[in-house]
Amino acid sequence: QVQLVESGGGLVQPGGSLKLSCTASGLTNDHDAVGWFRQAPGKEREAVSCINFRDGATYYSDAVKDRFTISRETAKNIIFLQMDHLKPEDTALYYCATELLCYRSFDAYYRLPSAHPGYRGQGTQVTVSS
Repeated sequence: QVQLVESGGGLVQPGGSLKLSCTASGLTNDHDAVGWFRQAPGKEREAVSCINFRDGATYYSDAVKDRFTISRETAKNIIFLQMDHLKPEDTALYYCATELLCYRSFDAYYRLPSAHPGYRGQGTQVTVSS
C-alpha cells in the first residue's frame, strides 16, 4: 500500500526558507516519479516540481523555478523540496504525490481538471507572511 507523509511546513517571513520532506512507503517499480503540488484557498491546484527516478530529471513550474529544489534520498525514500526566497504567494497546502507524469510540461498537464496523480499525501501547510 502506497503511503506518502509530508512534513516541514510552517510560518516563515518573506525571503526565508523551508525544507519540506515527503516520506514514501509501499512504492514499486511502477512508481517512477514523485511530485510536489500546492493548493491555496480559492485557487486551483498547482504542480510545483517533480523528480523522475529513472533518469534523475527534475522539473519546475515557472513560478518556483530558480527558487525551489527537489531532491531524493534514495536509501530512505524521502523526497525533499528546498524552498528559498519564499514569497507570500507561495502560501498554500503542499503535498507530494506519485503515480504521475513527470516531464517538461508536467505543470501544464496537471492544470487539466481531469489530470490527477494516483496517490497523494495529506499535505503540510506553508505560510509566508511578515
